[in-house]
Amino acid sequence: MGADSGSGAAPGPAVPWRKVLWERQPFPDNYVDRRFLEELRRNEGLRQYRYWAVVQEAGLVAQQISCVALFLTLWLYMEQGLLSPSTLLWTGLLCALLGYGLYQALAPRGDSDNHHRTRWSDLQSASIFLSFTFGFSPILRTLTESICTDTVYAMTALMLLAHLVAFPYAQLSPPGSLSLNAALFASVCLASRLPGDLHTSGGLDSSSSPSSLHTFTMLCWALLVFALWPCLLQRLRDRAPWVFGCVCALVGVCGVGGLGSLWPGGAVLLAALLGTVTLLCPLLLIRLQSDKDNIQGPWDEAEIREDLTRFLH
Repeated sequence: MGADSGSGAAPGPAVPWRKVLWERQPFPDNYVDRRFLEELRRNEGLRQYRYWAVVQEAGLVAQQISCVALFLTLWLYMEQGLLSPSTLLWTGLLCALLGYGLYQALAPRGDSDNHHRTRWSDLQSASIFLSFTFGFSPILRTLTESICTDTVYAMTALMLLAHLVAFPYAQLSPPGSLSLNAALFASVCLASRLPGDLHTSGGLDSSSSPSSLHTFTMLCWALLVFALWPCLLQRLRDRAPWVFGCVCALVGVCGVGGLGSLWPGGAVLLAALLGTVTLLCPLLLIRLQSDKDNIQGPWDEAEIREDLTRFLH
């Protein structure tokens, strides 16, 4: 629709055109004058990104992918009998204590949540969770007994992908319920396929201590990696931004190195994926910014800028 698009039906300058609908005018409905494009605005409010700032934010996505890779590496070590669940459980307990101490050390002064929630209440919550998880481990390890292994692995891959897609990257703490539940469900599926979890020489052994310990260990590490670690990472992001980038890089290196110790080809694929997410995707975003062309003008829908919350009461 261009200026003076009335197809010769517009009268002379003696009758000025007005942009109103409630008044009958001797103009066609699609008529506009030459002032129509004067209100054209391009890329209004466009945000200019800096490459290294985008790389730092993309590093958060890369470290979450590395966390999934580390979790799968731990499962592979237990599945191949290279790591006992008791050793992994005590290692996780030590990591949890160190992480909790660092989380408390980075707490801002005058934090109301830090005052209302004491260490004793944190200990009570951890004890309740560990008790219920250990008590239900014999049941959880048999949930997927009637499902074939290929289907279990497919569900695990789907749930881990859902965890990565639904993870709240903008605000890590607390982690999203959908992403956390998907990760816990994936850990239950993986735990059910560890050695000794389904059948023993005498048939199904529902009271086998090693199999229950395998399931308990996997759930504890799932909580540690997918629930508690994002809380500590958010605290590092807020209180020590210069450490945050180094930690993300370290997690990525650990993920590639851990996977490479069992599957070198997978480590190469993971390194390529992390490099693409961290370096190539931000570069592509910066390049595409120059091709962005948003136009605003009088044809846009009206926006109500008045505060209407008073009508809600």
